Amino acid sequence: MSIGSSSAAAGTRTARPFEYGRTHVIRPKGRHLATVVWLHGLGDTGSSWSQLLETLPLPNIKWICPTAPTRPVSVFGGFPCTAWFDVHDLQQEGPEDIEGLDASATHVANLLSTEPADIKLGVGGFSMGAATALYSATCFAHGKYGNGDAYPLNLSAAVGLSGWLPCSKSLKNKIEGSEEAARKASTLPLLLCHGKGDDVLPHKHGEKSAEVLKSTGFQNTTFKSYSGLGHYTVPEEIDDVCKWLTTSLGLDGSSS
Repeated sequence: MSIGSSSAAAGTRTARPFEYGRTHVIRPKGRHLATVVWLHGLGDTGSSWSQLLETLPLPNIKWICPTAPTRPVSVFGGFPCTAWFDVHDLQQEGPEDIEGLDASATHVANLLSTEPADIKLGVGGFSMGAATALYSATCFAHGKYGNGDAYPLNLSAAVGLSGWLPCSKSLKNKIEGSEEAARKASTLPLLLCHGKGDDVLPHKHGEKSAEVLKSTGFQNTTFKSYSGLGHYTVPEEIDDVCKWLTTSLGLDGSSS
């Protein structure tokens, strides 16, 4: 099932006038216990991931797969493509697009904001989508977006495949500066997965992201490596994600 959407991000003071593409929604096949927003990688759409997620043995999860806005991307010399935020350097040495990150994290929060109160909420993604998911997780722990606006949701899990952690250098001060932030960080389950053969976003970036998260108080961070895996996913990795989500979200697999 797909739902057309062309609404610009709302809720941030400096939201850019980029229009989001089509959002694909996969209804739970069993009892609805959790909703997860899943974010695609650079240049992709929500459709490709929705087709995979629909096949997973996770009957209690409702999946929401939005499509990023089409915008100029600096790493491609300004060529426009679907992107959750602007990126200057895939080696993470360039400036961070806080405004773009905030807009996409706000879009994720907006998509989850209408879910029932008793439903657990999660966010995950691949590559740039993973970076956005992890950024959302740090905003939740900190209680604020990068622009200072309050983060409105209670996240229960976050997953990042073949991605990286944006704004890692400023994370320690944000978490250690607040007892509430430290408490949220320590209890939020995070799963990072990365292929050792990734030639787009090298394995060391995923590994370092996990180390930064653990050292800044995200104690419930799991990092999994896959020998020979490039910048894509494989059944072994997806199986690990399914098992981790089942445990972390307390899913019972019931169909009623």
